[in-house]
Amino acid sequence: MTVEALTHDEDTAAEAATTEATSAPAPAADASEVTEPTEPTDSAASSSDSAEAASEKPAEEAPKPKRGRPKAAAASTAKKTRTVELTLTVTGTADGEWQAELKNGSKWVAKGLEIPAAAVSRAAKELHEDLSGPIDEVINQARDAQAAKVAQLEAELEAAKAALAELDV
Repeated sequence: MTVEALTHDEDTAAEAATTEATSAPAPAADASEVTEPTEPTDSAASSSDSAEAASEKPAEEAPKPKRGRPKAAAASTAKKTRTVELTLTVTGTADGEWQAELKNGSKWVAKGLEIPAAAVSRAAKELHEDLSGPIDEVINQARDAQAAKVAQLEAELEAAKAALAELDV
């Protein structure tokens, strides 16, 4: 390119800028020089409000996020907590027999482990009072049932001993 072509391009750009400035509508500051009506109308107020709102919108809008994964510098510094799904199932019978099963997600870790009732009661008390109440009720019912069974068996044992003593004459 020659020097003349460069200066011609610069001159053309300068002329275009001055032409646009003179042909552009008058800015809002020039509008104050124009005589305004004594009573403002609602349509005039709403059009000026919408013009102000339109001029503020582009400044308030955040840029659109880029596609893909964010870069490490833009990533959050908060720690992400990894959750583990463990399911502990404790079952008991009316006889006072307790079993536990443990699942990690969908995989069985332990199944059918026998647990003493006292250990279940202690664990429930450690976890929460709302858990220990109902579990202790079940354990006490099983204890009462076993005590009744022991009393019945002792009575049968005494009857069997008495029958044996009669035969030994």
